[in-house]
Amino acid sequence: MSLQSLFDVRHPFFLPLWRRIALVALCGGWALMELVLGNPLWALVFAAIGAWCGYQFFAAFDPKDYQPRDGSD
Repeated sequence: MSLQSLFDVRHPFFLPLWRRIALVALCGGWALMELVLGNPLWALVFAAIGAWCGYQFFAAFDPKDYQPRDGSD
């Protein structure tokens, strides 16, 4: 497994819209919770993850990228 594959969110699991929305909302909610609890570093980490997923899932979204690949998961 390469480092690039760790940040690759283009998997068929994320093709349904509700899963993409749920993941971005979960990351945003977790960031807000960490901020309220006084953990700004973890809030920043989860906000960055949510922003990255939001960009990948909505701004740069191409349904063809989420189709199953030949011979890989």
